Parts: sequence; C-alpha cells; structure tokens
Amino acid sequence: MADSPGKRSGKRPSPLLGLTEIPRALFEFGMLPWAAPALASVPRGDGHPVLVIPGFNASDRATHVLRSYLRRLGYDAHGWALGRNRGPRSIGNEGERLIQRVEAIYDRQQRRVSLIGWSLGGIMARAVCRRVPERVRQVITLGAPFAGAPRDTRVWRMYEFLTGQKVDGDSARAYLHEGETPLPVPSTAIWSRDDGIVPWANCVEPHYATSDNIEVFGSHFGLPVNPAVLYAIADRLAQPEDGWKPFDRRGVFRAVAYPSSGHI
Repeated sequence: MADSPGKRSGKRPSPLLGLTEIPRALFEFGMLPWAAPALASVPRGDGHPVLVIPGFNASDRATHVLRSYLRRLGYDAHGWALGRNRGPRSIGNEGERLIQRVEAIYDRQQRRVSLIGWSLGGIMARAVCRRVPERVRQVITLGAPFAGAPRDTRVWRMYEFLTGQKVDGDSARAYLHEGETPLPVPSTAIWSRDDGIVPWANCVEPHYATSDNIEVFGSHFGLPVNPAVLYAIADRLAQPEDGWKPFDRRGVFRAVAYPSSGHI
C-alpha cells in the first residue's frame, strides 16, 4: 500500500493558484458546451439515488449543474437541503441531520445511495458512510481534504469563524484520522494538483482494492462544473453495485483529460 495522504501533506497551495480560482472556475464552466459530446457518451444511469453535498459555505445552488446532468442521465439526484455548509452548525455535532437526509432518500426507493461530496462535503460524505454503510452504495469526493494537517487549507480561519469549530479540535481531528482508513464501500477521490484552496495531497485516497484516484486539470471552485469531473462521476456511478472497477483511462478523451494513472 502507498503512503497515506497525511504523510504527503503540509504544502499549502500557492497564492497565485488561490487568486486565480474564480477565473479558472469560470473557464471550466465555459468548457461545458464543448465537452457536450463526451458528456453525452457515458452510459445511462440505472435510476439509483445520488446525494450531492456542497463544499464549505456553499449551498445546493453550487451543485445545480452537476445534479441536473446526473438527472438527465437517469439518476435520482438530490441536493442536501441543509442550506449553506457550515460544518456542525448545518449537520449537527454528530452529523445527525445529514444522516437523516441519507436515510430519507434511501427509504424512498429502498436502494443504497451514492454520495458525492465537494471539499468539506466530501469529508462529511466519508463520515456519514462510516455511520450508515448499509445505506451507502459508493462515495465520490471532489477536492476533499480528508487527511493531512487541519491548517493546510487556505480557508481554515474562515472555517473556524463561520462554524464555531476549531480545525485542530478533537472532532476535526477524528474526521481526519478516519480519512486514513478505507471506507466499507467503493470510494473514488477526484482532485487537481492546481487546486488553489486545499493541498491536493490531502485529497488523495490510500490505495485499497475498492478505492481509486482520478486527477483532473482545474481549480477547486470549478470542480462541480468541470467537464472532466462530470464525465468521471458519470463513469463511476455507472459501475454495477456488485462489480465496481477502477477508472479506465483508455481512449483519446480520457488520456488527455486525466493526467495520471491513479497510482500516486
């Protein structure tokens, strides 16, 4: 097994990457029409439920494009319906509100829910999966710093101010400790070396039989609208529940859009 992400963390993204986050995200959004043929070429969904959890201080509006795309493919895609993501203030100290949301979605179809979490939402998705694994089909994280030092990100002071939670407190450290162990369901981490908010090494899955890493080109803010991210998510969701396999990088589009093999 490769070193855990925590052992490769500690380098905060450069100020230049942080300052260019918004224009880069707008560029990625603008590439969606050009990527439409590739995005339409993925397999149709099987209708199973998908819950998309927004990043820190973001709401369901930030994941609208992603959820709309998944619905067009045939998935039963849901927002988290908990307002802005402000950590425990949004989901409860034990994550009970988010767990209730997952259970309510599960109860509608009696089918396990795929969880997609962007940034802080990815940390939450992994934590919820550990609490109710029988309700979860797979976990996909987008630029989620689930390992490494809590102060590595560029927004840790804002996080403390808006959430009322210390990033180096017992609760936060417990989440990060969990990040270094495998999930009980298949999991995929999607991340970018050009992330201007969190260190990419903190977002990387340890290598296990049912985990994978997909590197993309792009910004942190643009992950929910990045065409390569949407394509990879659609590919992962199309995996059979009892036949999950790592991402296949063969093909011209995949070879260009995904710069690494997945083994970091």
